[in-house]
Amino acid sequence: MDKFRMIFQFFQSNQESFMNGICGIMALASTQMYSAFDFNCPCLPQYNLAYGLGILLVPPFILFLLGFVLNNNISMLAEEWRRPRGRRGKDAAVLRYMCCSMAQRAMIAPVVWLSVTLLDGKCITCAFCTSVPLESLGNASHPRLSQGEVQRVLARIPCKEIYTGQQLIASEVAVRYLRCISQALGWCFVLLMTTLAFLVRSLRPCFSQAAFLKSRYWSHYIDIERKLFDETCAEHARSFAKVCIQQFFEGMSTDLEAARCHLPRKAPADAGEAAEKLLGITDQGTMNMALKSWHRCKPPLHLHPPAQPTGNGWAGEGQPPTHPSAPRKETAAYYSWV
Repeated sequence: MDKFRMIFQFFQSNQESFMNGICGIMALASTQMYSAFDFNCPCLPQYNLAYGLGILLVPPFILFLLGFVLNNNISMLAEEWRRPRGRRGKDAAVLRYMCCSMAQRAMIAPVVWLSVTLLDGKCITCAFCTSVPLESLGNASHPRLSQGEVQRVLARIPCKEIYTGQQLIASEVAVRYLRCISQALGWCFVLLMTTLAFLVRSLRPCFSQAAFLKSRYWSHYIDIERKLFDETCAEHARSFAKVCIQQFFEGMSTDLEAARCHLPRKAPADAGEAAEKLLGITDQGTMNMALKSWHRCKPPLHLHPPAQPTGNGWAGEGQPPTHPSAPRKETAAYYSWV
């Protein structure tokens, strides 16, 4: 159990590297999925376009959503966006930074899928085989066919075993034409994504370094605050449950002694230590009130002696809420760097 705890703590301390590794694994998995995928074009005019574009666009969308699902910060971002303002304001710049960071990681696997698919060319060939220009690539002396018959013949170009329109246009000519266009689009897409990633990673901090550092700092703060809150809640719940169970067995032992069933009673050595960890919250109603107060009006981000809660909220609710973007010692230190 201790080994699993050490592994979990290692993943928590190296969460960013771990998420980058997951995104890389998903990117490799997307290429393997495409290689193992049995691409079967229906070779029917009414289905080719839907099938080809579906294989091209639907899996990247699924991989994009999986990138968000596997990111632990998505729930934290949604919670921070939906929570009431309370005594702590919400900085839109921090939320945008967190969303952009998650989107960048989630886009790695879809970009790899789109790049591999376009460079392979099967999807474009299947989707647009009915749009091959017969005037420039076809046989001008072919027998006159109706538009519907021409579409049915061209739709069979990806299926060499059933294609019978060699007198209309050679199958290899049409496939090479469409694959050339698909690979050109693929390389343009790779170049565009690489340039965009370079601009985002390299040039964004140069325009507003102070705002960039502030967003990074407070996004890390929100993540660490949430982890510490979860750890404190787990420790408090453990101590609370331990005291309640000890009181239950002590009461049961008293009842058994009253019934002349003499059992040895031994006071737990760490009962006082567990009670000290309860921090004044010793019943369910008070605990529920404290959790609601944390959600509705988080304490302001400045260090001061802890105030006693009054009513259903924290003491000093009349004070103006502090905003994460307000000047503080931490952000003042950041501004002094630039």
